[in-house]
Amino acid sequence: MTRQHSRAWFGLLVILCPVFLVSMDGSILFLAMPRISQALTPTADQALWILDVYGFAVGSLLVAFGTIGDRYGRLKLLMIGAAVFGVGSAGAAFAPSPELLIAFRALMGLAGATLLPSALAVLSELFTDPRRRAQAIGVFAAAFAAGFAIGPVVGGILLERFPWGSVFLVNLPVIAVFLALAPVLLREVRATGRGRVDVHSVVLSAAGLLLAIYGIKHAAADGLSLVAVSAGITGAVLLVWFARRQRGLDHPLVDFSLFRDRVFTIAIVTGLLPLAAWSAAAYLSGIHLQSVLGLPVLHAALLALPGAAVLTIMCVTTPALVDRIGKRAALAVCHFSIAAGLALLLMTGVTGGAGWYVASTVVAGVGYGISFSVVADTAVAAVPAEGAGAAGAIAETSNEIGNALGIALMGSLAALVFRLAGPDVAPTLGETLEIAPTAALDAKEAFVAGLHIAAAVLSLLHAGLGALALRWLPHSEKALVPQASA
Repeated sequence: MTRQHSRAWFGLLVILCPVFLVSMDGSILFLAMPRISQALTPTADQALWILDVYGFAVGSLLVAFGTIGDRYGRLKLLMIGAAVFGVGSAGAAFAPSPELLIAFRALMGLAGATLLPSALAVLSELFTDPRRRAQAIGVFAAAFAAGFAIGPVVGGILLERFPWGSVFLVNLPVIAVFLALAPVLLREVRATGRGRVDVHSVVLSAAGLLLAIYGIKHAAADGLSLVAVSAGITGAVLLVWFARRQRGLDHPLVDFSLFRDRVFTIAIVTGLLPLAAWSAAAYLSGIHLQSVLGLPVLHAALLALPGAAVLTIMCVTTPALVDRIGKRAALAVCHFSIAAGLALLLMTGVTGGAGWYVASTVVAGVGYGISFSVVADTAVAAVPAEGAGAAGAIAETSNEIGNALGIALMGSLAALVFRLAGPDVAPTLGETLEIAPTAALDAKEAFVAGLHIAAAVLSLLHAGLGALALRWLPHSEKALVPQASA
């Protein structure tokens, strides 16, 4: 092994530090929320924001920071983002109120948006040989997937021994190692000929997304009101304005013309929906295991290990699976296995269901692993070479937005069911159990009903998308790769 080759692989290990943290922080709070709720007593609305403001910040700013990194330097942005991520983690660990915790989580999301695209660009510069670069990107994808998968497990292990703030403090030593080694092992990367960032588009997309989701959450938790309706409509108007603005820009944040290709559209939805299902199922199941079944946090964390192992193994083996059965069949397997896994959650109840939860994560883990591995490659292959960068950025963004949307929309749906079917003591299960222990059974039954409805909706969506993939995607693998434009 040459010195340059060794340096490249050591550089990859350094890059994986922030990548692993960004993905893990998208899920580490799932098992920590009952403990955080006891300490800070957030409202139902605030609890959802604590979980998903991070994903919304990452998803809404990912493409913009990718362009900024191309213009001013990827390594520089990577270093700044890692430092800010550390500051946000420290602030979140000691936040005395739900409002401050939400603010620091948003700061962490802003920093996370700088890390993912910059890390991938710096990685590509380290490996100039196409074959080794493909291997490195495969390791990158597996690390990103593993971070999502083991986040709840790491959180559960920490919470068994330390206060809830430990799930954020664990980031600090990793950030310190990265900041010390990155200037030594990594090189600066810039792209020439890129247009400047359209600030109006960044503001429109971020504000539209946040207002629309706020309206949905507010309506689910408290019922329809002027505030909820106004926020939802304003958010929708801003998102439409954002989409229309992109058509007139030479360098749009999102090139919506790419969605004219059916293969590309299927790939991007496959990036979004499985992450939505995974995050929603993990969040709601974490509450079910701890607050309904009364399992200790470490026990609940260990139950997630079989599914995490299947997900990670599938990330590594999916390329071989695609070579054997083709992308069309792999995407169909992805969605049908997730649909089947989510359907198993319908067997859970007030007095049991831990085994069904494990079975659900194992079966669905097959599909989640395929999604992580095949989406970006399918999206990039579906467009001409000159659109590959934009396609890759949209694919990454769909993952982050899907992770946040799953908690926001399905969490709000479960909250709505709980509000309508519960004992009408408080808007969340945790608050109800604390305020009125005599209403515990009714409250748990209402929560389980919300979990079942959310799981059923997501299962049906995946089954439909699997059928759509079989109908829309061409049988020939060659038809998935467009001809270069003249």
